[in-house]
Amino acid sequence: MDFLKLVKDQRSIRKYTSEQISREEMDMILEAGACAPNAGGSQRNMFVGIRDAQLTHRIGRMNYRPFHRGEVNVSHVSREQPSLIDDGSIKDGFYGAPAVIAIFGEKDFPFSIADAFCAAENMLLMATDLGLSSCIVSRGEETFSTAEGQDLLTRWKVPVNYICRVFVILGHLAGTLPHRKPIRPGRCLVVE
Repeated sequence: MDFLKLVKDQRSIRKYTSEQISREEMDMILEAGACAPNAGGSQRNMFVGIRDAQLTHRIGRMNYRPFHRGEVNVSHVSREQPSLIDDGSIKDGFYGAPAVIAIFGEKDFPFSIADAFCAAENMLLMATDLGLSSCIVSRGEETFSTAEGQDLLTRWKVPVNYICRVFVILGHLAGTLPHRKPIRPGRCLVVE
């Protein structure tokens, strides 16, 4: 696929079928994340891929709990793919996606957030290339701050000095692909 077409075809999807992604697809998406640029080539991220839909939904509900609509300086995201901001009845921060990847980084490493988002973007593009749907979801640190969250981190053997920076939710699109929002003019400047 032409790269610019791939980038333009990628959408943030918040409506999923219950069909699980394959293990092969998960492995390819994880590999794409592991190949992302990272500060100093230090490869400090840790990725936890989850293909257990029940566990994904449980963590999605944990992700929703720290969400407070009034703290977000956005009033509308999408009619076609409503977010938690748009629809107060949504109580799953992962929007029913059957799979998720939690991206962890070292707490005190100054570039762990940037590294996590570079990995997340690679994962979204790989998912799009595979014909899957995806979306980046924040509130990683807050999701695992409870005793329930800490128990999961212990079971997954996530080092204590690591925190979840971001999630990539994955699955198959329910419905039709939403329209791409037009690029807002004036965002790109070239100085010569």
